[in-house]
Amino acid sequence: MLTITAVIRAKKGHEATMRQALLDVVAHVRADEPSTVGYHVSQDAADACVFATYERYADQAAMDRHNNSPAVARFFEVAKPILDRDVILVSANEIASK
Repeated sequence: MLTITAVIRAKKGHEATMRQALLDVVAHVRADEPSTVGYHVSQDAADACVFATYERYADQAAMDRHNNSPAVARFFEVAKPILDRDVILVSANEIASK
């Protein structure tokens, strides 16, 4: 199983826009990505500007389809101007799960 964890920080005052942009990606994943095993989005309880995604893919092709999708391109069009800093990305091979 391949995974991506992303930590995304929006500029203060742009939390709702970032949240909606991420929820739009979730809607796309649910409707159009059957080989995406899991796609989780969280908003930090202590700092509403911080979001995280945890993404699980069956294989490299599924990850590539997601990363090259129109939904991800639209997300970055919205997100780039309101990012407070670079997105932290960790691509990994899952070694355990429940």
